[in-house]
Amino acid sequence: MTAETVAEYDVVLCVGDTTFLDYGSIEAKKEGYGPIGKGGNGLILHSALAIEPQKGQSIGLLWQKLWNRDPKQKPPKEETPTQKKKRLAAARKEARNRPFEQKESYRWVEALTTVENLVSKHTQVIHVFDREGDITEVFDKVRQLQHIGVIVRAAHNRSLETEQ
Repeated sequence: MTAETVAEYDVVLCVGDTTFLDYGSIEAKKEGYGPIGKGGNGLILHSALAIEPQKGQSIGLLWQKLWNRDPKQKPPKEETPTQKKKRLAAARKEARNRPFEQKESYRWVEALTTVENLVSKHTQVIHVFDREGDITEVFDKVRQLQHIGVIVRAAHNRSLETEQ
């Protein structure tokens, strides 16, 4: 229904952001959820909200994804600081080597692609992402899509020219 309403506009903003749903204080919700934020327990929700750019009015949700992280394994008892450092380094290396589609950051590209397929081709959709969306894959995907643009709050220094 939101996609149909968006089709009435020439340009629409699509604000993407992630929310942590923390059920840490609800005893019945401890099982089946995963770690979030700083010690919380719950679910992660990423949303793409369509906004009419002239008046800033919300049109509705174009896309959402809900997931949970796997619980972290408890460290071995009596682990030394050196062993901990090696274990964490190995975990980071393993995480970096996962296919992009299996990483949490994929949700930014997934939102771009899904919205492109939902919205009428005469509507220009400009995604607005915070620093978490400042990843190379987002810019690569935007270059491939016809009616999608992006504004990203920079988290990294990026140069478009070779000269300073």
